[in-house]
Amino acid sequence: MIVVYCLLTVIAAIGVLMLGTSAARLRRRRRFAAARAGTGGGLCLALALLAGAILLNLHTYQRLSYEQPVAGLRFVAVGDQHFQATLTTPDARLRLADMRGDEWQLDARVLKWQPLANLLGFDALFRLERLSGRYRDIEAENHRPRSAIALGGEEPGLNAFALARRMPRWAGLVDAEYGSATYLPMADGAAYDITLTQSGLVARPANEAARAAMRRW
Repeated sequence: MIVVYCLLTVIAAIGVLMLGTSAARLRRRRRFAAARAGTGGGLCLALALLAGAILLNLHTYQRLSYEQPVAGLRFVAVGDQHFQATLTTPDARLRLADMRGDEWQLDARVLKWQPLANLLGFDALFRLERLSGRYRDIEAENHRPRSAIALGGEEPGLNAFALARRMPRWAGLVDAEYGSATYLPMADGAAYDITLTQSGLVARPANEAARAAMRRW
């Protein structure tokens, strides 16, 4: 993509040079030569602008559809509505959790950028908040044992979320800060992959046990 943009820049530069040449020839009253150079320069600029607009549009779709990995989850049944969960994050950290219920839920705080910032290479930021179990039946949810573990903690370095609140919306680049959650059924041997899009968390089954659990869900 960078090579293509560089090529378009060269074409646009050639177009500008040709227009400059056209103006110089026009001052010397070489009208035919000036018209030829001006036409060539105008075509080069038009081609560069058209191709640039198309590439920018494609780049917009690519950035807005980009997904970054957030976590992997795997479950082992240890009893009725009782599971041992293993949470793996991209930094290779492992967390074990004792989960109760029929479904798991992963919560995160998300910092979303305006489309212009996405085009400049800024992707949505996230901070995992908690992993919890939930029951499909509302009565069970109200009376059965519940389980939840905190995933957040002190953040090293600059806290982007605090900075976004203190500064005036980061000069218009920040779109929103909000909570996002995703949940799917727990099952023995089930594994899931969780990613973050520009609009929130997305969970997908990663093996047949998870797909089978979703068919029964």
